[in-house]
Amino acid sequence: VQLQASGGGLVQAGGSLRLSCDASRFTADYYAIAWFRQAPGNEREWVSCISKGDGGTNYRDSVKGRFTISSDSAKNTVHLQMNSLKPEDTAVYYCAVQNRLRIGSLPCQFPLKVDFGPWGQGTQVTVSS
Repeated sequence: VQLQASGGGLVQAGGSLRLSCDASRFTADYYAIAWFRQAPGNEREWVSCISKGDGGTNYRDSVKGRFTISSDSAKNTVHLQMNSLKPEDTAVYYCAVQNRLRIGSLPCQFPLKVDFGPWGQGTQVTVSS
């Protein structure tokens, strides 16, 4: 069962969007949920992550101070609030669970793409200049 990402759209630079990731139908154990993004011609990169256990968060440097990840445990949903958007934030955004934890590491500490999945269709975010 894939996670469902939604909330993307077209916004001007400096604007905001709120993405949602519905994990309500995902029943397997997992350690965290993360957002990744992929721009045309680029590799899929990690954006932000939130631990299922303690709610700890992590962000890539380029979005720190602009993006906020949060979880609604009652609805099993994770949100990504994106403010002060830049054209370089344009990408398809995906959410996925961390289903593998490296020995000695904490959830979200080293968000490698290979440790996350399954991958749904994502949601397109386009930021115009």
